[in-house]
Amino acid sequence: MSTNLKLGIPKGSLQDATIALFKRSGWKINVNGRSYFPEINDPTIDCAICRAQEMSRYVESGTLDAGLTGKDWIAENSSDIHVVCDLVYSKVSARPARWVLAVPYDSDIKSLEDLQGRKIATELVAFTRRYFQERGIDVDIEFSWGATEAKVVSKLADAVVEVTETESTIKAHGLRIIHELMQTNTQLIVNHAAWQDREKRAKIEQIALLLKGALKGDKMVGLKMNVPQGRLDAIVATLPSLNAPTVAPLYQSDWFSVEIVVGADVVRDLIPKLLDTGAEGIIEYPLNKVV
Repeated sequence: MSTNLKLGIPKGSLQDATIALFKRSGWKINVNGRSYFPEINDPTIDCAICRAQEMSRYVESGTLDAGLTGKDWIAENSSDIHVVCDLVYSKVSARPARWVLAVPYDSDIKSLEDLQGRKIATELVAFTRRYFQERGIDVDIEFSWGATEAKVVSKLADAVVEVTETESTIKAHGLRIIHELMQTNTQLIVNHAAWQDREKRAKIEQIALLLKGALKGDKMVGLKMNVPQGRLDAIVATLPSLNAPTVAPLYQSDWFSVEIVVGADVVRDLIPKLLDTGAEGIIEYPLNKVV
């Protein structure tokens, strides 16, 4: 007999971004103070806050049915779980984060091979160890509890393996990147038992569908405009859209209403062109989800 879906929400830097994404997807998660069990407006889901580094272990063991965590921490823990979907989002950007190898700017280390016999500090110990072992390079991997970049500055390590999105922290510590080990993004994961449960699987698939729809909607906008009949074909022919634009005649007029969904990154160039081509009354509006 099925019970509520036990869903893990990542604690730390991704927590606020995850809660915001769920809100746009239709679920309001309310974190009360220091509670690790936030409320959610869905009686079929029980939420728990969990560190992203530990999420895949709790999901694999069945303590949680499903959760959101990074591809990097799944690899670090070698977890035997089912990945439902990729979700590229963060508190900083909409790009996948990267785990990179960085050394001081004045270091003589130029390649992976130059690290033979050297010390590397990282939080991603198991993955980094496997990475170098697979390449036959003998290195000393040391776990870092934080402030990893500072380890090379203070000469506690020869290099660091650290995650970055913008490289700003790495550059601020006077480091340079010499190699990228992996790209990572958030993934919705589930253990095999929950995935075989019909009701839990349906709920997980619903969550995946709407989370992906919210992320897609965040990258797109809707545009509505009025177009004179004589310019309609010319404007429609140049419009980018998911499918064909929606065109409807205006009441007792030789004008038409044209509506499209386009990427948010093209609108700043598109609107002036539409005005030049004859469109008027252009309205841009945000999209909550695109499914």
